[in-house]
Amino acid sequence: MKTLNVAITGFGNVGSHIAQLLWQRQATYRERYGVDVRLVGVCRSRAGILYAHGLQAADLVSPNWTEGLTGEAFLQALQADVLIETGTSDFQTGGMGLVYLRHALRHNMQVIAVSKGALALHGRELFDTAKQAGLSLLVSGATAAALPTVDFVQRQLAGCEVLAIEGIFTGTANFILNQMMHAGIGFDEALQQAQADGIAEADSSFDTDGWDTAAKITIIANALFNTDLTIHTIARAGMAHLQAADMAAWRAQGLMPRLIGHITVQDGKVSAGVAVRAVDAEHVFYRVNGKNKAMQVVTREMGALCVQGGASSPQATAAATLKDLENLLKQA
Repeated sequence: MKTLNVAITGFGNVGSHIAQLLWQRQATYRERYGVDVRLVGVCRSRAGILYAHGLQAADLVSPNWTEGLTGEAFLQALQADVLIETGTSDFQTGGMGLVYLRHALRHNMQVIAVSKGALALHGRELFDTAKQAGLSLLVSGATAAALPTVDFVQRQLAGCEVLAIEGIFTGTANFILNQMMHAGIGFDEALQQAQADGIAEADSSFDTDGWDTAAKITIIANALFNTDLTIHTIARAGMAHLQAADMAAWRAQGLMPRLIGHITVQDGKVSAGVAVRAVDAEHVFYRVNGKNKAMQVVTREMGALCVQGGASSPQATAAATLKDLENLLKQA
């Protein structure tokens, strides 16, 4: 039986969910693909664990972390076929995520990326490196997770020319806008409700200022169209300036505001941006309620197609990550 050794870097909440799901599915992987998938290493910001024969769930109940086994030290000792990067996203330099991704791709590892920073800043480099090495760089967990994005276009729409993509990619922002419309309240009050319900972080500006959406569409554009866009070069507008009066005006016109990320392909040129747009009742995004997400792809041959829904949770992100892993197993 073939063996596939997997490592997880940035091993926090999402990483631990990925590990738990992987262990639950090991028997399925053996039966379905004839592959013994082993988790041979995990590391955090200051420590790590390596075990050539595969870590089990019990090993992480009271983990025997090795201090300093992280970063370059972890990479130099690692023997893995697949690296899953789940660390904190650094949108200024790419951070350690960039170090892990570069090393993996230069050392013949398949890569599944969940953290966004390195991809949103150095996406062109990383995708090019993967292609030149004949490796995969899969990003479902970094691009709206439970909502299929890149793989939807690459697989379901493989025979089509894509003209445009637009989407509601940030569930927190969508929840806040829905609350503002339905309750007739301003941004600050709606944000407080989202924070009280555990939907928004204490500092939710990354979501509400459009940065999260910008990161996701940057990664999608680079993955699908081989662009060299970065999160800092695309047009971006947030929603913190909106108030109850704005909602009342849109309500009177029968419109619904959405924070939309968009990608347009015209004459071979790709552009992207993020902005609040009010859509009418005929638009597919009009009834995307709560913290749900959605994406519409406009193609020359098939017209417009839409996917909608998807939970926003560590479990959902873990499942999206293992979807990428299963796609690798199909090629093994």
